[in-house]
Order: sequence, then C-alpha cells, then structure tokens
Amino acid sequence: MDATRLDLLRELSERGSVTAVAEATGRTPSAVSQQLKVLEREAGMPLTERSGRGIALTSAGHALARSALEVAIALERATALWDEFRNHPSGEVSLLTFPTIGAALLPQVLADLRSVAGLVVRATDLDPQLAEFPDLTSDYDIVLAHTMPGELPWGGRDLRALPLLTEPLDIGLPVDHRLASRAHVTPADLVDEVWLGVPAGFPFERILHAIEQIGGRRVEVSQRFSDMRIVEAFIGAGLGIAFVPRYTSGVVPEDVVLKPLRGVASVRQIFALVRPDVAERLAVRTVLDVLVDRAARLERAYDHPSRHVRG
Repeated sequence: MDATRLDLLRELSERGSVTAVAEATGRTPSAVSQQLKVLEREAGMPLTERSGRGIALTSAGHALARSALEVAIALERATALWDEFRNHPSGEVSLLTFPTIGAALLPQVLADLRSVAGLVVRATDLDPQLAEFPDLTSDYDIVLAHTMPGELPWGGRDLRALPLLTEPLDIGLPVDHRLASRAHVTPADLVDEVWLGVPAGFPFERILHAIEQIGGRRVEVSQRFSDMRIVEAFIGAGLGIAFVPRYTSGVVPEDVVLKPLRGVASVRQIFALVRPDVAERLAVRTVLDVLVDRAARLERAYDHPSRHVRG
C-alpha cells in the first residue's frame, strides 16, 4: 500500500471530512476521494461508508488508519536516523504558540537555533480554548499548549505531550490596593473584589470557582479579556484584580503588584504537543530540546532572589 494514500486515510480519521483533508493537504476533494478509492481497492474491502452528506470510516478503515500512524512513525524514524548519521537536523518546523509563552520563550529559542544550518522554524500565535489545542497538531508540527492540573484535553489523542513549565498564577493588584503590602493573599481576602476574568473555555476559570467555594459566595467579574497586556492595564487603572502568570507575563507595569495565592492550587501547566510521527523528525526533536532548555532557564531566572514576586 502506498504510504501517501495511507496518510490521507489517517487525515480523514482525524479531520472527519474529505473537504477538510483536501484543504489541509493542498488537494481537491475529488483527488482525495480518488486516492481513497484506490486505497480501498488495494485493501480489498470498504474503508469508508456514507454518513449523512459525508463519509465515515468503517471498522476496517479505522484499523487501517491506526496502522497508517505506525507506518508514518516508522518512515519518520528512518529519516531521522539518516539525519543523525549526517548530523544534520535540517528542514522546516512549524510551531504554534499562545501569546504569553511565545513572548517569554520563543525569541531566545529561535536565537539559539540560528546556528543550526538548514533548520527553519516558522512560528505563529493563537489563543485557542483548551479543547482546541489537540486538533491544531494536525496543522502544526509543534503546538505550545496550557492547561490546569488534572485537565488533559489531549488525553487519548495519541499525542506526545512534553512538559515545559508548571507556572504559578499570582494575583495582580493595583499598587495602592489595600492588600498590596501583604506577603500573600487568600480566597477570603479576594472574594469581595471586582475581578477581571477570561473568556469562557479559557484556563484560570476553575481557580476562580474554587475561590467562590471557599469564600461562600460568587465573585463579581466585570470584564473578560484574553490579552494579558489589557488585563494589566485594567489592574493598574484600579478596575479590578486578576490572575497573572508569574513567568510569562513579561515586565509587570509599575502600577501593578503580584501576590502569591495561598489556600487554592493556583498554577497552570505548559506543554509542547506533537504528533508521534512528527516527534521522530530530528529537526523537530532539536527544536523541542531547545524549548525544554529555555523553559528551565526561564523558571530558574524567576527563582533567583532578585526576581521574587513584586510587592
């Protein structure tokens, strides 16, 4: 069986429609359908069936799609072995980041990789909801994702999830706030405050619910933003308090102070998500190694006495 046609079947199992496969692979829908029909003849049994206005995989199709993943991994592994033999991690790696980790980590990562001849990293940013991160690995080699402890929206998706950071989420307060002189704050301190929240489906919301449970009443969320620069500007203007990531929020404005939250687990976890076949590529592994190294340096920098939480 042809490896390219097998890969189209795997794409269909992940994307759900011939149209989506065609868009992702730069083909027309008719060309994809034709290649799948050829694969069916090679397999000697139906791999797809009609489902509404589209098609779905049969049980044989699902089984062959799983085999296609193993074939893709084997091919990438063979290519990686040859690259290692030549000591040449060349090629293009596409990377998707969400804004805060992109600003805090990627400039140094790409600067480190400039010395690797023939390796090109194409990076872009997006701030999706948690459930959307796994699907994005179909379009990007590496997806930087964040989630809350105990939540793994990519579980069961046959993805490699490489831990990068466990990042504390501090409470951002105006510099003249009544709690600004505290060494830390608790849910009881915060339940009566006006909050700046995040859009529905974004992280941090679960921690706010925990504060409500401990405080015994709902908190007031006045505005919702996904951009941390807007959040910090509103905090500094005295328009609310908010969760602020400790390592990746950048330089905190002078009119904002950060305080650790005690009594509630207030952290997020940051991962690099990669499809298992893509993870075999030497170029991708090279980028991942630098990501891990730079994430560890970022964490160590904030553990240094001169970089303790402000306030």
